[in-house]
Amino acid sequence: MIYRMTRVRVAVALIASLFFGSALAAPFAVHVGEARLGLDAPPGFADTTFTGSPRLQELAETLTSPSNRILLFAISDGDLRKFTLGDPPDFRRYMIAVTPRDLEGERLDAQRFAELAETAVRDLGERVPAGKSFAEFFEKRPVGAPAVLGDLRQEADLRCVLVGVRVQAQARSATPQYMLSTATLMRVRGKMLSISVHTAYEGPPDSEWIRGITARWIDNLQRLNAR
Repeated sequence: MIYRMTRVRVAVALIASLFFGSALAAPFAVHVGEARLGLDAPPGFADTTFTGSPRLQELAETLTSPSNRILLFAISDGDLRKFTLGDPPDFRRYMIAVTPRDLEGERLDAQRFAELAETAVRDLGERVPAGKSFAEFFEKRPVGAPAVLGDLRQEADLRCVLVGVRVQAQARSATPQYMLSTATLMRVRGKMLSISVHTAYEGPPDSEWIRGITARWIDNLQRLNAR
């Protein structure tokens, strides 16, 4: 019986590897109002919407407001394989793309986009004062209260900031735990596209990783939607 189960798991793993490596790596299109937008997850991540999994759908919904429509929710290729095989994923890093439902029928100009982006960034939380360390600032901040750590990129059709938050520590651990995320608003073909990347924070390498992958994802989406 154990041997048979092992063979089944190996077969599923091989099928999943082939399927994930081919079908999920390709860009796809979504309609937002009258516009057709190109989307894709960065290398090493796969969109999960095809799975129809309530668990993954619920996780995606915790990352955004009910007023947004989820266009893409991606987890790492390794986590998706674990999920498919019935093993618990780590969910250490993931990303999401959404669009505001009430703006889908509106074609935004540059001024309207800038106003919406400024309001959205302001609503993310207060800014970490200059010269104050990450740990020092969050030490006295409530668990779950985010703060803007800094601006990453600002253009006519783009606004991107880095956000941090202290999360509930494990029951047996007194060590503070943190999450980093990037919040990016893009005006793509006259529509508002909001993308965010999330990672557990254990040190500077996580900060470098999230900055780098966010920049690559933005550049890729801009290329996909260039006219």
